[in-house]
Amino acid sequence: MLTEKDKGLPLYAYSAYIGEEQDKICKKKEVISKVHVKGYRNKPLTQTQKARNKEKSSMRVRIEQVFYSYNIFRSTQLKIVVAMG
Repeated sequence: MLTEKDKGLPLYAYSAYIGEEQDKICKKKEVISKVHVKGYRNKPLTQTQKARNKEKSSMRVRIEQVFYSYNIFRSTQLKIVVAMG
């Protein structure tokens, strides 16, 4: 959920979140869309689009790693509590 605090910040998301409706929301909330561009049959991505997607991926993977590490930590904590309980 986007709030006023997100104004001017980049939005990293999967390519499922592309389209006119999402573009309108990004413009309305004034966030910078960093969503991957998708290629389609008989209309492959250009080299520039591929390079930009790679750039976006490098940042998104860092964010995903933080969430993954947090989930592993929480899972470990839960196992310790259950074992001690």
